[in-house]
Amino acid sequence: MQETGVKNSAHGADKFGFKGLAGVHWNLTEAPLYEHAIAAGEAKVVAGGALCAETGHHTGRSPKDKHTVVDALTENTVWWDGNRKLSKEHFENLYQDFLAHAKGKKLFAQDLYGGANPKYRIKARVFTELAWHSLFIRQLLIRPARSELASYVPELTIVDLPSFRPDAKRHGGREGSDTMVAIDFTRKIVLICGSSYAGEMKKSVFTTLNFYLPAQGVVPMHCSANVGPNGDSALFFGLSGTGKTTLSADPNRTLIGDDEHGWGPDGIFNFEGGCYAKCINLSPEAEPEIYAATNRFGTVLENVVFDPDTRIPDYSDGSKTENTRSAYPLDFIPNASRSGRAGHPKNIIMLTADAYGVMPPIAKLSPAEAMYHFLSGYTAKVAGTEKGLVGVQPEFSTCFGAPFLPRHPSEYGNLLRDYIAKHKVDCWLVNSGWTGGKYGVGRRMPIKATRTLLTAALNGSLKDADFRTDPYFGFAVPTSVPGVEPHLLNPFKTWKDKAEFDQTARALVRMFQENFVKFEKHVGPDVKAAAPEVRIAAE
Repeated sequence: MQETGVKNSAHGADKFGFKGLAGVHWNLTEAPLYEHAIAAGEAKVVAGGALCAETGHHTGRSPKDKHTVVDALTENTVWWDGNRKLSKEHFENLYQDFLAHAKGKKLFAQDLYGGANPKYRIKARVFTELAWHSLFIRQLLIRPARSELASYVPELTIVDLPSFRPDAKRHGGREGSDTMVAIDFTRKIVLICGSSYAGEMKKSVFTTLNFYLPAQGVVPMHCSANVGPNGDSALFFGLSGTGKTTLSADPNRTLIGDDEHGWGPDGIFNFEGGCYAKCINLSPEAEPEIYAATNRFGTVLENVVFDPDTRIPDYSDGSKTENTRSAYPLDFIPNASRSGRAGHPKNIIMLTADAYGVMPPIAKLSPAEAMYHFLSGYTAKVAGTEKGLVGVQPEFSTCFGAPFLPRHPSEYGNLLRDYIAKHKVDCWLVNSGWTGGKYGVGRRMPIKATRTLLTAALNGSLKDADFRTDPYFGFAVPTSVPGVEPHLLNPFKTWKDKAEFDQTARALVRMFQENFVKFEKHVGPDVKAAAPEVRIAAE
């Protein structure tokens, strides 16, 4: 077997069970991975230097194809309402068939860390059959020093074989699906097949940390984070498209990370060593740091359209998918943290892209309201972001990350509630979505206004504003903020048709109430009382 690169010679591919491999390329850096990817026809170099690949028919994650092994460890600890069961026998069949499928292949391996805090990190070894996948995960997770690789022993092993097609009867997957993500928490193995979408790998590490960390007093969070010059860190929760990456990339604050973090006794820490930014309509004017990081050597682009002659990317072209992506290491952002760690947060921002256009641009949340909105995890999807999606649809993804939660949402919610109370954290709900009407009628909330409001929240000045009680959602909304158009702060005033606003707002309140029924027995009376409820007519 041909092997290149640096590795622990006492803990090679055979320890996982691989036999008959043609070779393994261990811990290759950017340049050789570019060469392998281009030689194999996997990707192309575009103007600026990034490596651009296509992910085929999967241009996003496939959560319905994610399965978790049921055994003594998971039977009573996994939240089965939100996770699909897989038998140990089906997983073993898949594992053995993966080993057989890999025979004669050259694989790429990266030895990495998930977690910037050494107390809580997991050692993740990732085998891929595609070179660009190896570069992707190398840029997204935390890279050990080269000197550490000779003694590296993995705790978690991920194998990603897009060319393998599962059989539903033999492997326990969905009937008719050619894709599987299978997780065995006891053996600490993740098997991914049938999809070239690279995000499945990074989310598998996140899911694993979500399973193990709560027992250690760490709440894993689907959020971005940054820290101010005075050490005042902030968390930004939100689903895809709400602005987690954009709003945390603040030139006046140090970026901790853009997607996944833990909060434990020592403060917050990034799970990753890179960023995975949406780049549809990316521009140097609106997002200069992300634009610069995207257009350079070492960055991996997914499904970005580019001119075949000039190789210049067209970030406005969503013809392959609206979910075009850019993956790059954190140090491509000039003011990114080198440690990936910070103290306990002073502010928590919960981001929603309300495409119904009835939520205010910012609201102050009480601790009970924060728990309510964290468990609700509301945003709204609009046409074009997913195949077959028409108009506006609400999405309630509990803890702002339901597909990645192996445990019951209340476990994460209770941990977060306790940390918020202990460290007296201020919580805010920010609508980065629409105002003046629903999607298609109203306009997107001006990013300048959102940034102004966030700056006021983070520097503490917003706490001194005058607040009104929102008649639909019950939370506190500032009545005026310097630099923000006054009418923006009261969505009712931005709508021409006041009766339609009232009808739309009442409908959204009902959606919140109906969604929260499943959590009511897991929360206290104060959280139940924090539910939206139309109290008075709008004025």
